[in-house]
Amino acid sequence: MTTVSSLTYEDLGSAAQRDRRRRILDATVTLASRGGFDAVQMRAVADQADVALGTLYRYFPSKIHLLVSALAQQFEETEATLGRRTIPGDDPADRVTYVLTRATRGLQREPHLTEALTRAFMFADSTVSGEIRVVGRRLTSMLTRALQGDQYVEDTEPTDREIAVARVISDVWLASLVAWVTGRITAEQVTERLETAVELILR
Repeated sequence: MTTVSSLTYEDLGSAAQRDRRRRILDATVTLASRGGFDAVQMRAVADQADVALGTLYRYFPSKIHLLVSALAQQFEETEATLGRRTIPGDDPADRVTYVLTRATRGLQREPHLTEALTRAFMFADSTVSGEIRVVGRRLTSMLTRALQGDQYVEDTEPTDREIAVARVISDVWLASLVAWVTGRITAEQVTERLETAVELILR
């Protein structure tokens, strides 16, 4: 199967192109926040972002590419917010719990958006592998920042153990979000599952 990736921020050479990509993702988030997964239609996104439909497809080959890229953007914004202050907590477990709780509550305040982003992540196949890797990198970076605390240095490579810890916790988190958006568990149970995972891995 051929993989056709979205154009990333780094792929775009001009400020105008980067601004266009941002408008497209912002439009996607706006539509998803209003009506969830089904509200995100490519023509509606193009209209909302004020771009031609063909232009939208050049930037994002499908609705799933678009929504998974929007998920990566959400994590990027969360990480940027975290980077502006010291993450509270006396040890890695406390800091990771804080980061996950903060991010989860932010997602739960936007149930339609979270439903859209989570469904897209669930439906993503090998053609969306590039976007999935970006989401994974964002999550790993965010959790590495929490693991290292005051010792974190921007743009340094995480250790193999940090990558492994981030991967397992991320899997639990995303699985819990899937269970929440499909009505199988409550918001409180999402938090309980995350706290249990962090306790088992990091204590």
